[in-house]
Amino acid sequence: MEKRAFLAVALSVAVFYLFSFFFGPEKKPQVSSPSVAPVASLQQSAAVPVSQLPAVPAQPAAAQQKDIVVDTELYHAVFSARGAALKSITLKKYRETNAPDGKPVVLGAQADPNVLTFSTRATGFNLPEGTFFQTDVDALNLGSADKKQLSFNYNSGQGFTVRKIYTFTGNSYGINLETQVFNNSPVPLVGSIQQVLTYPAEPKVKDNRFDTAGSYIFSDDSLKSDKIKDVSNTTKKYENNIQWAGFADKYFLTSVLSENRSIASVELKKNGAGFFESVVSSPQLTVAPGQSASVPCRLFVGPKDIDILKAQGNSLVQSLDLGWFTVIAKPLLYTLKFFYRYVGNYGIAIIIITVILKMLFFPLTHKSYKSMKDMQKIQPKMAALKEKFKNDRDGMNKAVMELYRDNKVNPMGGCLPMIVQIPVFFALYKALMFSIELRHAPFILWITDLADKDPYYVTPIIMGATMFIQQKMTPSQMDPMQQKMMLALPVVFTFMFLSFPSGLVLYWLVNNILTIGQQMYINKLVKD
Repeated sequence: MEKRAFLAVALSVAVFYLFSFFFGPEKKPQVSSPSVAPVASLQQSAAVPVSQLPAVPAQPAAAQQKDIVVDTELYHAVFSARGAALKSITLKKYRETNAPDGKPVVLGAQADPNVLTFSTRATGFNLPEGTFFQTDVDALNLGSADKKQLSFNYNSGQGFTVRKIYTFTGNSYGINLETQVFNNSPVPLVGSIQQVLTYPAEPKVKDNRFDTAGSYIFSDDSLKSDKIKDVSNTTKKYENNIQWAGFADKYFLTSVLSENRSIASVELKKNGAGFFESVVSSPQLTVAPGQSASVPCRLFVGPKDIDILKAQGNSLVQSLDLGWFTVIAKPLLYTLKFFYRYVGNYGIAIIIITVILKMLFFPLTHKSYKSMKDMQKIQPKMAALKEKFKNDRDGMNKAVMELYRDNKVNPMGGCLPMIVQIPVFFALYKALMFSIELRHAPFILWITDLADKDPYYVTPIIMGATMFIQQKMTPSQMDPMQQKMMLALPVVFTFMFLSFPSGLVLYWLVNNILTIGQQMYINKLVKD
C-alpha cells in the first residue's frame, strides 16, 4: 500500500509538472530527545525487613496463577501473577472494525499464556522468568480523577524480596512501574532487573494496521525498527541512551519508558515459542545487606495519537514515524487536528488544508503554468529552428537560447517551482496515511472511514475524471504520441487509487478541482 501511494504521488508530481522539461524540444531525445540528568546509580535505601513486607504464604498453583483486573475509563487491563505481568489490555475507545458491534482493540496476549508483557525477571540473583508473585488485590476500578496502585510481592526464601508496584491514573494510558529489591541476606546482591516484553508472531495480514508491526526503540536520538525476521537467527542489542522500547503496529504502541536512565540495554530475539521478545534491562544493581534498590520506569499501552504521545515525554512521539519529511508532516497533522476541533469532521478538515496549501503555493504554480504556456506559444518557432539546424547541433542550441531570451522564456520555470512542493505532498501523504485520527473517522454519506477505501469507488472515479480534465488543460510541448500516452495516466491512477484510503483520495480530488480552476484562471490571463 505504502509503496503504491508513494509511486502515485511521485508520478503525479513528476509527470504533470516535470515532463515538459525532460521532453522539451530544447533537449535531445527530531525532536531532540529531552535531556536527562545522569545518575550514578539507581535509588538505594535501607531495606525493609522481610517481616514487615506483606505475608507471602505458600499457595496452590491455581491460586498463584490468578488474574487481576484493572478498569479505567480508557481501558480494561488484565494482569497475571506470573511474572507480575500484563496479560492483555482492552482499549475502550477503539474498535478493530468500523461497525457498531465491532470488537474493541485488544493489545497483548489475550488467552495465550506464553505471551506476557512487562514480565519481570533478574540476572545475577535468583529471580527467573515465570516466577509467581503474590498480591492480595483481585480488582481495581478507577474513575477519571482516581490514582491507585497494584502491588505484587515475591519472597525468594533466600534472603531477598522483590516488590513490583504499578500506579494507575484513571484518565491516562501511562502507567508508573517501580520494581524494588530488598536485601536481608548477609551477602550483597549484584545484578539487574529485566522487564520482558513478548509480542505474538509477526502478523502476515496485509492492508491493515499490522503492516508496520514490529519492535521500535528510540536510542541515540533516532528511531530503530526491527521485524521478527531480523532476529530469526540472531539477537540484536541496543545500549546507547535508550529513551524507550516496545512493540507497535500502525496505530497502537506498547512500550517501556526510561526514568533517570533506568534502561541500560534492550535485547531483541526470537524466543523458543517463536515469539518476538524484547528484554529491557536496568543498569547493574549492587544491593548491600540491609539495603534496598529501586528501578523506576513508565509504561505506555495505547494509541499513537500525536497529542497523547507528546504528553508522555521521552520522545515517545517519535514512534509516530512519518518518514523523511516528518518535520513538515507533523505540523500538518497538528493543523488537521486544529481544524477538526472547530468543524468536527476530518474530511472537511482535509478540504480546508488542501485549500490553504493551494493558496500558499499559488504564486509558484501560477509561475509554472505561465512558463509552460509561454513555452507552448513558441513551439512553432522551435520546430522551425529544429528543421533549420537539424545537422548543426551547436547552432541549434545557440538559436534556441536566443529564442528563449527574445521571448523572455525560462525552460526551467515550468518545473523548478513544482519541485519545491514535492516535500509537502509526501509529508501530507504520510500525515493522512498513518494518523490514527482518520481511523474509523466518517466524512459524509457512504464514506464512514477515511482510513479505508471508498466502498463504492465513487471518489476514485471522480478523481480520475478530474485528472483527465486537468491533463487536457495543461500546456504541453509533447508530440502527439507522447500526448496519447499521457492521457492514459488518469486511467492508471484511477485503478491505483481504488484501494487507497478515502482520506487520501479526497485530498487528491479536491487538489485536482482547485488545479482545474487555477488553470482556467491562468488561461484567461495568458492569451494565445
